[in-house]
Amino acid sequence: MIISLCDDPQDVADLAAQRVADLLHDSPRAVLGLPTGRTPILMYDLLAEQHAEGTLDFSQVSTYNLDEFVGIGEDHPGSYRAYMRRYLFDRVNLTSGEGHVLDGLAADPDAECARFEEAIDAAGGIDLMILGLGANGHIGFNEPADSLQARTHRVRLLEPSRQANAGFFGGDPAQVPAEAMTMGMGTILKARRILLLVTGAEKASTVGAMINGPVTPQLPASFLQLHRHVELICDTEAASALR
Repeated sequence: MIISLCDDPQDVADLAAQRVADLLHDSPRAVLGLPTGRTPILMYDLLAEQHAEGTLDFSQVSTYNLDEFVGIGEDHPGSYRAYMRRYLFDRVNLTSGEGHVLDGLAADPDAECARFEEAIDAAGGIDLMILGLGANGHIGFNEPADSLQARTHRVRLLEPSRQANAGFFGGDPAQVPAEAMTMGMGTILKARRILLLVTGAEKASTVGAMINGPVTPQLPASFLQLHRHVELICDTEAASALR
């Protein structure tokens, strides 16, 4: 794992956006795996700015989002489809239909997970997966557990994950859906390259355990140790446990 230390969240975003831009310049038809949450917002702002300046083209790109809540549709302001429209999709020239997000209102969530997995395979797999890190070590919505599912699947969210997403639901964790669909760790690890973006002192102990501890399903992020091309981009606060 390559560790790139940055001074602050803006520098993390700058470097992450540079990595994405470099890939799209070299491979205009790249397939991206994309996250939601607070951490990538600055990166999305930079990518949108580069597109507005005419220096970044998304017209041949396809994207696959890590996860989505079960039980809410794309028009719900808390949905990850709405998030992606707000922060990226509506700000760049991504071709209609090439921003792929799981359907939270699918009649059969398990079948929707299987369909999404097949779509990723049909696209040739993910060239660059961008991830955030949950305070409890979750990746996507792969929560700490006795075992992890490899492929895209339905999951019941733990309370820390509902609390972390409360900002998208009026600040009330009780309004956050109890279930989600998420890429599995096997799906994530099949990506050709992975960027893990982490900021803030509250993530420091998790970063330390991820890097220095054993690979365990109780800390899903630890499975990134098994991938041959992961770059951790973090600020000095998040990296404090590595000193």
